[in-house]
Amino acid sequence: MATVHEYKRFENNIVQKIINTFIAFIKAIGVFFGFIWRTLTRRYTVVFVPHSEKKVYNLHISVLSICCFFMVLAAILGTFLWYGATYRSTQSNLAYRDDRLRDAQASLDQIREEVNHLFREVRNFEPALAGTLSTLGADISSNGRTSQASSGDLSSFFDIRESPAGTLREVEDLRQIAVFLSSATMPIREIGNLLNSQGALLTEIPSIWPVRGGIGHISMPFGQNINPFTGQYYIHRGIDISTFRSGDPIVVTADGQVVAVEYDHNGFGNNVIIRHRHGFYTRYAHMQTFRVTTGQRVQQGQVIGYIGNTGLSTGPHLHYEVHIGSDVVDPYRYINMRTNIVRSGR
Repeated sequence: MATVHEYKRFENNIVQKIINTFIAFIKAIGVFFGFIWRTLTRRYTVVFVPHSEKKVYNLHISVLSICCFFMVLAAILGTFLWYGATYRSTQSNLAYRDDRLRDAQASLDQIREEVNHLFREVRNFEPALAGTLSTLGADISSNGRTSQASSGDLSSFFDIRESPAGTLREVEDLRQIAVFLSSATMPIREIGNLLNSQGALLTEIPSIWPVRGGIGHISMPFGQNINPFTGQYYIHRGIDISTFRSGDPIVVTADGQVVAVEYDHNGFGNNVIIRHRHGFYTRYAHMQTFRVTTGQRVQQGQVIGYIGNTGLSTGPHLHYEVHIGSDVVDPYRYINMRTNIVRSGR
């Protein structure tokens, strides 16, 4: 039993010491803050004594008021410094934006100049397109443009009006150009289709030079000539093309089918006859060797043999003939066909 009382007594002592310590701590805090308060509220008198006999002024201030005064002064100074820094940052940002605006203005001026240049080029393009369509026989009125646009002058088509509010004049110009280019799509397609059809036709007609690379010259033209063997006038039924040597490749001048690969003892020597569409036949004579066989399908530009000196010949050359049905025609007229078509389309 005595042990229990001793434990209780020890416990009460410990609690009492803790309470006393806490009370002493609170009192110390109170004393500290009391000292601070008394220091802050301690009053001082500032006396203003004039050099004359005027009234003396007494200013009673405390430490707390002095601290408040300096805190307010520091706040005012901090505010001015903050506004100053903000002003400098804003000024720098405005200067940067001003530089960007000048760059944008310069770019806009350049864009305007390019738009005006494009506008002038489109004005030149429209009559050129109309002239090309007229030359090729295309229907200009069916391409979806207005009658003003087909007059050959875009001044009526590009009727520059006052642009809507907030819209640059160049933007309106670009819209008009876009409308014109959209309307020009159909006639350009017609030109492409026409050229494709003509290109397909030209591959079916003997229209290219029969020696690869376009080399050689005509040593004897079509028609009336002097026979080099008899010295008499006679009708030369083709053209003779010479490169001054044997072995140059001979190409077929149109798509077709080989109908004869033979040696002619009457004068043509090694020769090839090819049948083409639309009633055309071509003959290639005095060849050195062949590269085709009878019945073979050939395409325009394909090598069919090489220039030689076989048969009745005075030297290496190609004798080239063009037949339409049973008639013999001047091959040079068809050789020039492709060039003439290209020139007429310009």
